[in-house]
Amino acid sequence: MSEQDHESSATSGTPQGPAAHEQPQPQHGAQVSTGTGSGTGPGTEPDTAAESDTAAEPDTGAAAGKSAEAPGVPDAAIPELVIISGMSGAGRSTAAKCLEDLGWFVVDNLPPALIPTMVELGARSQGNVARIAVVVDVRGRRFFDNLRQSLADLEAKNVTRRIVFLESSDEALVRRFESVRRPHPLQGDGRIVDGIDAERELLRELRGDADLVIDTSSLNVHELRAKMDAQFAGDEEPELRATVMSFGFKYGLPVDADLVVDMRFLPNPHWVPELRPFTGLNEEVSNYVFSQPSAKEFLDRYTELLQLIAAGYRREGKRYVTIAVGCTGGKHRSVATSEKLAARLAAQGVETVVVHRDMGRE
Repeated sequence: MSEQDHESSATSGTPQGPAAHEQPQPQHGAQVSTGTGSGTGPGTEPDTAAESDTAAEPDTGAAAGKSAEAPGVPDAAIPELVIISGMSGAGRSTAAKCLEDLGWFVVDNLPPALIPTMVELGARSQGNVARIAVVVDVRGRRFFDNLRQSLADLEAKNVTRRIVFLESSDEALVRRFESVRRPHPLQGDGRIVDGIDAERELLRELRGDADLVIDTSSLNVHELRAKMDAQFAGDEEPELRATVMSFGFKYGLPVDADLVVDMRFLPNPHWVPELRPFTGLNEEVSNYVFSQPSAKEFLDRYTELLQLIAAGYRREGKRYVTIAVGCTGGKHRSVATSEKLAARLAAQGVETVVVHRDMGRE
């Protein structure tokens, strides 16, 4: 999830070094994303994933007070809370996006004074919002005082919370801000390093209270996501979601396809008069397609290939894949194959959606 707090997303093409450059942007109102897997969220931060701060990774467990329950709310209903903060340009939006992909309800750019209110609303959602992540951008002393008061309020309400602090070296931060040609949000009329120094001093106390500190000086985006996955994904491997889309080559390739399969090597049911009016959703057409030599073998081998690709996608932090299956008109072979392929993926535990883009266009 990208940060509106003057951060812009890093491009995956960054080879080594900081891959998650944060680009400062004007601060606006809080933005919310439900983490349902759409990947939509507020702005994009130039995240840079950096190496893990091995000396500064305190206890990753919940560090909250336990004195009392939230008024009128059962203790079991109080959502888990993660507060993501740190240096501008250190990768806050990548960390937030990772939690969103893991199913957390993510709120970007929320004023610290509203954090207890957000938790209370989550507690009253009847379990629909069990995990909340809040991205906090501390830019002023009053803002920081509000955060400190909010943390004290959370301790009084038995809220399980963790603070994740994204750190980075001055050299890495300067390089990232220069690469996106944006000023540091606190530099004013000075230099980028002046803004970095001011922010580092302002955040010193919060960094000391953090449960997890990650130094992103030399991490790329995928490495940062891997660290977040290791901390918050639990024992389960992060979920991969797939869209299997049938299409017709005569209508053009889907622009959002990650993988493209061409089924035109199989005989076309269009030339079988009794099958021409039907589509690949009909049993007669599906049986015809998969009675052809090599059709089932192709499906078996391609499914095995997708298992290999899916494992790599998970390692690289990719959570969504669109598989485009094409034939001439997108009516028979591609539709039948898409249905079979989606069923195979679902049987392997991959959350799968089937879309027939061109069926009915002829």
